[in-house]
Amino acid sequence: MDVEIFSGGKEKIEFRPVFLVEQVTNILMNAIIDNVLKGGEQLLETKLQKQFGISRSPLREAFRELEKRGFVEIVPRKGTFVKKITLKDIENNFPVRTALESLAARLACKYISGSELSGLDDTFEDMKKAARQKDAKQFWKFHMQYHEILISSCGNQLLIDMLKMLRMQTLWHRFYFQYHQEGFERSLSIHHGILELLHARPINEKEVETAIRDHLVMGYERFVDYLKEHAAEKAE
Repeated sequence: MDVEIFSGGKEKIEFRPVFLVEQVTNILMNAIIDNVLKGGEQLLETKLQKQFGISRSPLREAFRELEKRGFVEIVPRKGTFVKKITLKDIENNFPVRTALESLAARLACKYISGSELSGLDDTFEDMKKAARQKDAKQFWKFHMQYHEILISSCGNQLLIDMLKMLRMQTLWHRFYFQYHQEGFERSLSIHHGILELLHARPINEKEVETAIRDHLVMGYERFVDYLKEHAAEKAE
């Protein structure tokens, strides 16, 4: 089935009924994260039904799933709209994600496998390549992949699922405000240090947990400073 993609091209996607809602949800979520569907924009049912070649029912289920994930708002008798991100949304996300991701890092020290460590090494090399090319968007996607590998090695599926959504929101927040300004070298240095801690034997769980927490706190503080400076400039 040919499905029109928001960029204007076409991509072959095979829909299977059992995965239909999940596929539509992920396509729309990725379009929102990439800022193709922008904050405040209405998702028009008739247009999307035609693009995806589906009925109203699975589309509305996808809308409800996106609302649960925090990406859209469903307004009775008006429609479904891409959520506009506020500083409060970022402030709400940060302490929860920091606490959970620090826990996941500590657990990962016990369960991380050799193949997962290799995956971290490879992803770190991808981050370095993106940094050399000054490709901020690719850098942050590989940055997210790095953390996903570390999180997935914690052995707790509930924790993994919760953090997946929180981290997707964080990536969206960055793209929404076009925040790509954190220095590559600083970030690479931090992630290289985390790798060294994970390759050490025995692994010092406390040091890994602290390194992850400090990294998240620093990133959050720089992001908030950027937003406040940006808001001040617009107000002038």
